[in-house]
Amino acid sequence: MEVDREDGRTPTMLRPLACSRTVLNRAHGSASWSQGDTKVLAAVYGPKAGTKKNENPEKASIEVIWKPKTGQIGKVVNDDGALLPCAINAACAALVDAGIPLKHLAVAICCCLAETGCVILDPTKLEEQKMKAFVYLVFPNSVLSVVQDSGPTNDEPMEHGIITSVTHGAMSVDDYFNCLKSGRAATAKLSNFLRSRLQNRLPSDLLGDT
Repeated sequence: MEVDREDGRTPTMLRPLACSRTVLNRAHGSASWSQGDTKVLAAVYGPKAGTKKNENPEKASIEVIWKPKTGQIGKVVNDDGALLPCAINAACAALVDAGIPLKHLAVAICCCLAETGCVILDPTKLEEQKMKAFVYLVFPNSVLSVVQDSGPTNDEPMEHGIITSVTHGAMSVDDYFNCLKSGRAATAKLSNFLRSRLQNRLPSDLLGDT
């Protein structure tokens, strides 16, 4: 049984997506990610390469290896539901912007379970408050890989895996798997959008097959 959504979307329809990179000048990598009225800024600091000094290679020198100070921080610009998935998507885009080596990217989505048993995706803040339960799901990006030869893991295709699952509220096993099915199906749109926003800044040899 379907539910009526105040913004007119169908249960599986996502809000408009927006992503911008290099939005902060002093960060080594940064990005903003918006899903509807929910918006998060993410920044990555470090590792930073050392500055070049005036050196004489014929003289003795002492090599010092500094442990790089790294960190990823986020700032919530506006919270209108599905905040954690929005923050995760922003963080991934910022890591790519910083040139951090990644085994693969990730796409996150929020799936809600209504009292009627209907699964809705990408809820607003008001919808979250009315739901029986909801789950945050993070999947490997099945469209874009940032390493060469990133094949299956343990004989299971990457697109069949899951990175993180965080649930709030009580739901049956069947309801959880319904959320998992709906969430995985919706990540194709997120993956395509992420690819379109990142591929023009990535070397061609780091892009997956098209």
